[in-house]
Amino acid sequence: MDIATLFGIIVGFALVLGAIFLGGSISIFVNIPGLMIVIGGTFAATCVTFPLEEVLQAFGGGARAFGIKKVKPQEVVSTMVRIAEISRREGLVALEKIKTENALLKKACQLIADNADPMLIRDTVMIEIATMKRRHNVSIAVFKRLGMYAPAFGMIGTLIGLVQMLSQLDDPKSIGPAMAVAILTTFYGALMANLLFIPIAGKLKARTLQEEVQLNIIFEGAKSILENNNPRLVYEKLSSFISPKERRSGGRQ
Repeated sequence: MDIATLFGIIVGFALVLGAIFLGGSISIFVNIPGLMIVIGGTFAATCVTFPLEEVLQAFGGGARAFGIKKVKPQEVVSTMVRIAEISRREGLVALEKIKTENALLKKACQLIADNADPMLIRDTVMIEIATMKRRHNVSIAVFKRLGMYAPAFGMIGTLIGLVQMLSQLDDPKSIGPAMAVAILTTFYGALMANLLFIPIAGKLKARTLQEEVQLNIIFEGAKSILENNNPRLVYEKLSSFISPKERRSGGRQ
């Protein structure tokens, strides 16, 4: 699980709720019609913008922002170096027996075992990268739209509340409570956009870049193993994907 994502959201909501409790009762911040306008309107507009399949796919991608642990580049580099060691010690055919949950890594091992042309491996990885980017970009676009629509429907809810308030100007005592309810929808929209939708879109974009780096490491590693099956040379080439500090601390001796 990605602790940073969960931690950020929990802390963000905790700070907002803490400020509410310090300033008064939380009950004055609860308005069911306002929530219906913001949540319902936001998701309805998103379904108008995107096919339902893409919206559902985006929520699946958003769940991944919570559930997938970040894989560091040095870990992928170490994996490719170990594969190089196995192939040098036992031969390329031994790579067919390697078990891994990474589908592309498994496919790369099979291609290396078959002594495939490096261009074939490159084309395979490029297709995987393009497919991954297209899938992730849909999820990013959906959450960005959610982040745009939530404040907008918050303002719509505020306008509805103001119209209702102005219709009751003959009762001065109702103006204050009615204004508070009207402003709440803007609060809901801003909170959802800036603490959920936009941050999740940013996290998914970061994950896309991370996965692209991992795929490129796998490609370069597989290519290096086929060209020169020397674990040390494989590490030296792949270390370009690692920061200098991590090379010094985690490099091979």
